[in-house]
Amino acid sequence: MSEPAIASQDRVSEQSPADHDGKKTKEEESFLIFVLKLALIVIIFRSFIFSPFNIPSESMLPRLMNGDYLLAAKWSYGYTSNSLPLNAPLIPERIFADDPEAGDVVIFRHPVDGTDYIKRAIALPGDTVELRDGTVYLNGEALPRRRLDDLLVPISANTDCHPAAQVARVEGALFCRYIRFAEMLPNGRTYEIIDLGTGPADNFGPVIVPEGHFFAMGDNRDNSQDSRFVAAPGGGIGMVPLDNLVGRATVLMWSTDGSAEWLLPWTWFSAARWSRIGDLI
Repeated sequence: MSEPAIASQDRVSEQSPADHDGKKTKEEESFLIFVLKLALIVIIFRSFIFSPFNIPSESMLPRLMNGDYLLAAKWSYGYTSNSLPLNAPLIPERIFADDPEAGDVVIFRHPVDGTDYIKRAIALPGDTVELRDGTVYLNGEALPRRRLDDLLVPISANTDCHPAAQVARVEGALFCRYIRFAEMLPNGRTYEIIDLGTGPADNFGPVIVPEGHFFAMGDNRDNSQDSRFVAAPGGGIGMVPLDNLVGRATVLMWSTDGSAEWLLPWTWFSAARWSRIGDLI
């Protein structure tokens, strides 16, 4: 009597240990290739398209707050070694170069210590810039200012009131109250600034922005180490070389008041400044 046949879909074959090890090796190689491809995509994306940055200070209030996370467009001003991770010296000079427009919020390397800074480009090569009692003069003309309602910033782990600001209580909550203006550049770009009163750099210049450089200021005018100050590690930036540009700030992707705790996931949501997320800069 013959043995019953095994249905074709039920057939199995014995696998040797060598076959098993070979299959495992191929799976490991495939995973390694996937990781390398993913890393390459991330490097290309961060080097040439968008890169994330966080705001650690209040020098750009009211537009940017401590605890904001933003994306910077890397293609806006061309590419240099500053565009690459760890400043890899693979691009000897700026390629696809384009200068910022006055009013752009730009990210650049500090001329001395190489750290990332963010300020607003105010004057470009050949422009004459001056400050008189806090008013900016560009090529001899005062930038128009218009007083706005005071800015109220909730006091939080990411917000400390400047000594020159007032502390206000609104419906039981504490806020920093700042005097706010709208300032307009000759090209029509308008943005908000904070004036804390008489500051050490309210009078400056006049100076001519040299070729290949730009003049930048923080929107929080009396709480910003910017082009009004001599370039020094961790301090002023002086005239910034255009080759130090990294990108143009474009959109807020996250913002937190600093009260979140890693071990308490619900605080990640309560700490978020939801109204700021997605704002264009």
